Amino acid sequence: MTDLHNALGDISSIRKQMARATQFRGYGPATLASTGLAAVLAAAAQAIWLPDAAKHLQSYLTLWIGTAVFSSAVAGVQIYTRTRRLHSGLSDEMIRTAIEQFMPAVGAGMLMTMVLVLFAPSVLWMLPGIWQVIYSLGVFSSCRFLPRLMLAAGGWYLLSGLACLSLGDVRALEPWTMGIAFGGGQLLVAGILLIAAREDEDGD
Repeated sequence: MTDLHNALGDISSIRKQMARATQFRGYGPATLASTGLAAVLAAAAQAIWLPDAAKHLQSYLTLWIGTAVFSSAVAGVQIYTRTRRLHSGLSDEMIRTAIEQFMPAVGAGMLMTMVLVLFAPSVLWMLPGIWQVIYSLGVFSSCRFLPRLMLAAGGWYLLSGLACLSLGDVRALEPWTMGIAFGGGQLLVAGILLIAAREDEDGD
């Protein structure tokens, strides 16, 4: 039994190494573009119904957190089905690796949001910039098994987040700060994935 357990452990290790060395193709360009559109629509909704977000912070948070949850759910379902189709035998390892690389950033963003809401409401204007910077860290941490151009998307989110923080006040809560950052960023990601997919087809 010991030899069997060792053999199974070796197989599991090999599969994990293969998953970490394989470019992840579970992110679909169309789905990620749709999450960018969701951000643009959320920004438009804010501009219409919450023109002064600083006075309606709870509604602002509900709008953008709801948009993030919706986009994550749509992307998550698509990632699962696409990974099962494209990575077949390695799908479980590929999905697990993707989660391991992005979840620390997601968790940090959630905890920081909770802390600021509960203990530092006077600086909630910083949240859009913080969200963007933290999202950039998630993108950067995933870049090693995504197309190399994805570094540009990480740079986009980092710079947009820093620009948002540099506003220094409630102007950071304006609709365009999130609409441009996440709308443009997700469209950039979708474009990079589309280019990579076409290069793979040409290579085949």
